[in-house]
Amino acid sequence: MVSKLITIIAGVGAGTGASVARKFALQYPVVLLARKPENYEAIASDINSNGGKAIGISTDVSDAASLSNAVSVIKKEFGDDVSAAAAIFNASGAFMRKPFLETPAEVFQNSLAVSAMGGILFSQSFLPLLLNGVQQKPQYSPSLIFTGATASVKSNAQMASFATGKWALRALSQSLAREFGPQGVHVAHVIVDGVIDIPRTKEWLKDMPKEAKLSADA
Repeated sequence: MVSKLITIIAGVGAGTGASVARKFALQYPVVLLARKPENYEAIASDINSNGGKAIGISTDVSDAASLSNAVSVIKKEFGDDVSAAAAIFNASGAFMRKPFLETPAEVFQNSLAVSAMGGILFSQSFLPLLLNGVQQKPQYSPSLIFTGATASVKSNAQMASFATGKWALRALSQSLAREFGPQGVHVAHVIVDGVIDIPRTKEWLKDMPKEAKLSADA
C-alpha cells in the first residue's frame, strides 16, 4: 500500500461513493466526507477491518468552514505535508423532479450550493494536496474527479434545478482542467454515470409517471 498519498472522497453513501471508497482503499488510505456520520461509519469500519485505512469526517461541501475543518483533521491525521493521489467529488446535487414554474427559488439555490459551490469549495480545499501529490512523482498523475449526471449533458423536463447545478459543475471542471493539467493534475471533465441501482433511484423510478419511463426525452 502506498503510504505517502491519500484519497479524499466527498459524498459517501450507499451507492457510488461507497464503491469508489472500497476500490481506492485497496491502494491508498481514504478520507470519507459526508454530512452525516451514518453515511460513512459502516464503510470506514469495513475498510479498516479488511486491512485498509479509512477515516470519516462530517463535512458539508457547500460550507467553506466545514471543508476547512476537514483539511485540518486530515493534516492532523496524516501530517501537514500530506499529499493526495485523488480527490473525488461525488455529491448528489439535490436531486428533484418538479415542474419549473412550481420549483421554489430555494431549490435552485440548494442545487447550486451543493453542485456548483460545493465543487468550487471542494476543489479549492484539496487541489493543494493534489499539487503536493505531483511532487511525489507517482506512477499516475494525481486526479481531481467529479461525478455528474446525464442531466449535465442533456437536460430533461422538470429537472431544471438538478440539471443547472450539474451543468455548472461541468463548466468548472473544464476550466480547472486547462489551469491545472499543465501543472500535473489530471482533472476529469465530469464522469456522467447515468442511472445507478441505488436506494434513491429506486424511489425515483417508483414515483415516475409511466409516460416518462417510456419517453427517451423524459
